[in-house]
Amino acid sequence: MNDRDIHACIRLLRREVGRWKEPVVGVLAKASRDPFQILIATILSLRTRDRTTAEASERLFRLATTPAAMRRLPVRQIERAIYPVGFYRTKARQIREIARELQERYRGQVPDDMAALLTFKGVGRKTANLVVTLGFQKPGICVDIHVHRISNRWGYIQTRSPADSEQSLRKKLPKPYWIEYNDLLVPFGQNICTPISPRCSECKLIRYCSRVGVTSSR
Repeated sequence: MNDRDIHACIRLLRREVGRWKEPVVGVLAKASRDPFQILIATILSLRTRDRTTAEASERLFRLATTPAAMRRLPVRQIERAIYPVGFYRTKARQIREIARELQERYRGQVPDDMAALLTFKGVGRKTANLVVTLGFQKPGICVDIHVHRISNRWGYIQTRSPADSEQSLRKKLPKPYWIEYNDLLVPFGQNICTPISPRCSECKLIRYCSRVGVTSSR
């Protein structure tokens, strides 16, 4: 992929994305516009299918939607509400601790910068970027396995890890595309540009793709 091709790819993905189900955190973000709920839903989504995340988030937010209310819930009650998300016991403890810290350190408000968000246990760069972009509409690039894989498969960047991909994309990807990049590439990666045997015969972006690392496709 040539650097200038990214503009055509983004335009095509904007048209195509309506065919696929939107990632659950994006749906929740549009519904609530609440940085706290976005933060908690993102934590629940890690290593968890979207449908499970959506159902667990709904059960949990029926009990509490603010740090003050979440802090008052016993850990066991949070566990029951979010089961069967991945690592639900660990996440229940993290959620309650985050609620406590938000109350004590930030007067119940979720901070809007990466450095502060990364101080919370269980919050990595992917989660922090989603909170910054979806919760506060501030520039950031959320890089998960789909964004990392596809950006490298295209030949747009050449990196070894999602962390490296984020830094490379921050230098290369035009800033107007930062916030939407994850929302476009995740459903594209789930439905067309899959990890194994991608659906290249159905892909509208095939002429721009270098197909790096693709050994078989459909």
